[in-house]
Amino acid sequence: MKKTVKLLCLAAAIFVGSGSAAQAAEGFKVGADIVSSYIWRGVELDNSFNVQPAVSYTFPGIGVVVGFWGSYGLEHDGGDRYKEIDAFVTVPIGNASITLTDYHFPNAGKTFDFTGDGPNTVELSLGYSIENLSLLGAINIAANDFKNAKYFEAGYKFYEKDGFSAKAFVGAGDEYEYTTDGDFKVVNTGFSVSKDRFTASFIYNPDTEASHLVLMASF
Repeated sequence: MKKTVKLLCLAAAIFVGSGSAAQAAEGFKVGADIVSSYIWRGVELDNSFNVQPAVSYTFPGIGVVVGFWGSYGLEHDGGDRYKEIDAFVTVPIGNASITLTDYHFPNAGKTFDFTGDGPNTVELSLGYSIENLSLLGAINIAANDFKNAKYFEAGYKFYEKDGFSAKAFVGAGDEYEYTTDGDFKVVNTGFSVSKDRFTASFIYNPDTEASHLVLMASF
C-alpha cells in the first residue's frame, strides 16, 4: 500500500508511512522493491518475502503522477498467496501533495466491486514535507471504508552521513486492522536506516505489542 513520495506514490517504504512533495521526473517510471515481510502502518499483512512492482507516469509541466503499485507474497500457508494491486493519482501543491488511492485485494473479490464489503478501499491522503520533517494524514472515503478509518503519521530524518540516512516515525490510526479494538491509538513507531538501494526498518506497534525488523531492497 505504504509512505513517501514512495508512500504517497505507493512505490516504497510502506512501513514507514510519511509523505513527500518532491517532484518526480517527468514521463514513465518503473521499479520494484523486495521486502523480507510486508508491514503496513504497524501491521503485518504477510510474513513472507514480497515482491512489490510499481509503474507510474508523471505529466510534464504539472507534476501530477498516476500509477499502479502491487505486492505479491512469495509463499502461502495453506491458501492463496498474498496479492494487492493499488491504483493512485498524486497532485503536488508546493511542499504538499494530495493522493487518491484505491487499495484492491484480488483474493477478496472482483476488481471493480466498490460495495461496502467488497475488495476495494478508497483513501484520500495529504502529505507535507519541509526540510527533515514529513507529515501524513489519510482517511478512507469510499467502498469498504471501515467506517471512514483515519491514519496520521509524522517522520523526521535525524541522520545523514557517509551515504547513510536514518529516519524516525510515529503513526496513529483507528482502522480495526491497525488496532486491537478499532479505537484511535498509536500503532506504528520505529526507525529506518537506508544506504544505496537497501533500507532496514525496526517497527513496533504499541497496541498489539508486536515488533518487526524488515529489510527492503529497491530496484
